[in-house]
Amino acid sequence: MTVAEAAGPRRRRALWRTEVESVRVSRGESGPEMAARAARAALAQSGSAPADIDLVLHATTFHQGHDMWAPASYVQRTALGNTCPAIEVRQMSNGGMAALDLAAGYLAGAPERSGALITTGDRFCPPGFDRWRSDAGTPYGDGGTALVLSRRGGFARVRALATHSDPGLERMHRGDDPFSEAPFAVRRPVDLEPPRRDFVAATGLDTVLGRIDDGQRAVLKRCLADAGVTAADLDWFVLPHLGRPRLEAHFLGPLGIDVDRTTWSWGRRVGHLGAGDQFAGFGHLVDSGTLAPGQLCLLAGVGAGFSWSCAVVELLHRPETAGGEETR
Repeated sequence: MTVAEAAGPRRRRALWRTEVESVRVSRGESGPEMAARAARAALAQSGSAPADIDLVLHATTFHQGHDMWAPASYVQRTALGNTCPAIEVRQMSNGGMAALDLAAGYLAGAPERSGALITTGDRFCPPGFDRWRSDAGTPYGDGGTALVLSRRGGFARVRALATHSDPGLERMHRGDDPFSEAPFAVRRPVDLEPPRRDFVAATGLDTVLGRIDDGQRAVLKRCLADAGVTAADLDWFVLPHLGRPRLEAHFLGPLGIDVDRTTWSWGRRVGHLGAGDQFAGFGHLVDSGTLAPGQLCLLAGVGAGFSWSCAVVELLHRPETAGGEETR
């Protein structure tokens, strides 16, 4: 769906300021269904059998289609059918990256563990969510993503992973709202602006922005140090699919990143996929041939709470395609 199709003239003006051209909209598939489809493609591409997977992590940000239900188990049943632990990760927009960090630690914890399947999947739709207005400045897209993390090798190598959190910022997405007794009891559809406004009024804009930037810099510094590289050694950056002003304010400007070395030109036609921007963006760089063997890529994520994660990934060789369908 393009911005021009989204709404009337007034809303289009606000959306045009984001410089996002279009978003992906599910024709009816839920987040877990899209995640399972992506998982099957990732498993086929990696050549992994169910016995090779020792952990399933499914990262989510929004309603998964059923109440009091375990979507990670659905992904496991429909994509794998094995009996390893299957766990949902709900670290909001940083969920995919946080799951990657957790999976790496889990695999390192025992020599017999060899592989993990990580998925993300969300559908942002009414009546609970307005993809154009619920989070002003960031239009949302629907999609599922997946990757297989393995100790047996693959087409890319994770050189370093780091995660940092600042729980002092959790109120930004809660504000002065009371704890409700049911989903969407305070406002429907979701509107993140009132709690954000409450928090900024109580804390101060400079303080809030400073803590957000400090968290991003801290995790990036640690990740680069662990990888033994500098920012100048990085060839590409996969950043969250935010509107352009937010991207400039929190990533491009503070970190000195050239937008032409990011996935912005592609992500602005996809929309924010919740927890899946980094996996989708890395897949795009690889599938399009943009990321060449031997090059380094930084995956960066941030989510409400707040938490930040970074990964330095080196492409070893081009993978064989699995014939999977494009995320939509």
